[in-house]
Amino acid sequence: MAYKPFLTIHGHFYQPPRDDPFTGEYRVEPEAAPYKNWNERVTAECYTPNAQAGNFERISFNIGETLARWMESNAPETYRLIVDAVHGYYRRHNIVNAVAQGVHHTILPLARGRDKRTQLRWAIASFRHRFGHRPQGIWLPEMAVDYETLEAVSEVGLWFAILSDEQVLGDLSHGAGPYRVRLANDRFITVFVRDSALSNRFSFNMPSVEEARDLLNDALKDKHPGSLTLLATDGETFGHHYRHGVEVLSAITKPAYTDAYDVTTLGEYLRQHPPVAEAQIVENSSWSCPHHLGRWATGCSCTPGCAYWKGGLRRALDNLSRAVDEVYATVVRARDLAPWALRDDYISVMLGQVDGPTFLRDHHLGHLSTLAQQQLLHLLEAQLYRQRMFVSCAFFFEDLERLEPRYAIANALRAIASIRYATGDDLTQAFRRDLSVAVSPTSGRTGAQIMDEIIEAAHLGDSPLGGSMEFGRYSRPD
Repeated sequence: MAYKPFLTIHGHFYQPPRDDPFTGEYRVEPEAAPYKNWNERVTAECYTPNAQAGNFERISFNIGETLARWMESNAPETYRLIVDAVHGYYRRHNIVNAVAQGVHHTILPLARGRDKRTQLRWAIASFRHRFGHRPQGIWLPEMAVDYETLEAVSEVGLWFAILSDEQVLGDLSHGAGPYRVRLANDRFITVFVRDSALSNRFSFNMPSVEEARDLLNDALKDKHPGSLTLLATDGETFGHHYRHGVEVLSAITKPAYTDAYDVTTLGEYLRQHPPVAEAQIVENSSWSCPHHLGRWATGCSCTPGCAYWKGGLRRALDNLSRAVDEVYATVVRARDLAPWALRDDYISVMLGQVDGPTFLRDHHLGHLSTLAQQQLLHLLEAQLYRQRMFVSCAFFFEDLERLEPRYAIANALRAIASIRYATGDDLTQAFRRDLSVAVSPTSGRTGAQIMDEIIEAAHLGDSPLGGSMEFGRYSRPD
């Protein structure tokens, strides 16, 4: 019998992709000085000290695939400590304390159904590749949710998702839950609900170590024994945003006998406390935009100035994705293959588990001519970059001229190039026309002008995304 309430700390550890899609190189970011880029800086300030302090073994967390991929190559010791933390937790509890995350941080309610499922299946495969176990839960990028997204989460075999209390309707007297959310055909999925007030207290006004323990004891002392409170926030809060955050996280995840709470993780709590209450979700909601996902769709007041360029950029990317998919599906179906299942399996190439020719042999395509195999691999490569162009940060900020939208456009061009290598189809003109509608509120330049600048830079051998790193001339892959 539990004599204290429980607390779970969940850290969302994520950095957006920073590798140039034309070269695979990481650009230099002067604003991250004295480090070469923000990945290096946040690793030094947050990931490494938290890993060394053992904090990853006491919290629930997710780590974005784009960050994990960079860390595996560029901060291998920190990466190893994080993976070992999950293994250590599993040895003690026979369950993992980490959860998966959509691979490219796509706003899933704005994605088509098959793209939702690809992002989730790639997330599961990435998690198993890195941690050796299947995940039980998912961190939805920006906590963006609708019922179709939860249907997809359930369909791929994940047990729970994490939401914020302003996204959930119903009797939330059970604290973090877990709660059942009813889906179609009398099916259910589980959600945990974070305490947004408590989470934001740590996110935006990090207390001292002494104050943190007092704050949590005061917040939890009257909670029902055995109940759960969820404090969920950006993991970078602990160390990057607040330097003393590493020490705070260590202190609050090692409560003393005299403290009012015990610490657990979401999977462990769910195993012992199945959901007993039902709740509903607020469709098209997130934890960082109260305007029905307007921040990533049409633009809204979440970002200053005129944000109408976001609708133009998204429309251009949506139109391009449909064109890329049509070319891909036509060629693949002509070979009596299931295009979307083949794309889902392509994650094994992305993770470096197999190379392209081996992937094709594993799918009984090794008999094809070299030219036909190259065509299929170029089409699958186009699907990868077409997924990457929907990264949420491309729409998060205030201006089309920022690096993040340029990254989306550059990935779109990389997908266009792969389609042209595969079939000769050139999707450039239609994409340029669509991008001409998106206009920067600061420079007055259109997305089409930015696109042409990226193309010219790639031909000249400069970084298509800007910055001081020198890149080699982009050429057709072998």
